[in-house]
Amino acid sequence: MHSTKLIKLIFIKVNIRKKIVQPIVTLCLLLSIALGCSKDRVNNNNPYLANLSFSIQVNLNLPLYSNLQFAGNSVKVNEINVGNRGIIVFNTGSGYVAFDGACPNQALATCSTLTLNSSTATCPCDDAVYSLFNGQAPGKQYPLKQYRAELSGNTIIVSN
Repeated sequence: MHSTKLIKLIFIKVNIRKKIVQPIVTLCLLLSIALGCSKDRVNNNNPYLANLSFSIQVNLNLPLYSNLQFAGNSVKVNEINVGNRGIIVFNTGSGYVAFDGACPNQALATCSTLTLNSSTATCPCDDAVYSLFNGQAPGKQYPLKQYRAELSGNTIIVSN
């Protein structure tokens, strides 16, 4: 009888530890994943393009940028010290994205300024066509260099 009580006590202790420790371990794992990932982080590691710091406001009320109010439209912003060759801002339909206006798979040259075509951008150096939805071009090593784009009222704030 004594051994039966001892086995029951051990069983109860093991179950209590499982019920307490397992949720704590799960919570720690979830927290480390949640805190380790950030939607604001953009991987801009590209040997051809400089990692420039800038911030610009794109006012959707201005005629130059009013097309961005509609999904699938894009504009090129050519401001001094903004991107390597200006920036491209695109309305995906669910938000805004911004990319550098330079070809990501070419050293800066006279042909390395992207040509904008609504929802794609083409590099004249190698005729690569990049999707503005995801920045990718088939068969290319580097995607378009992406910047943060945040809508605040009628203004898109693009920064790096």
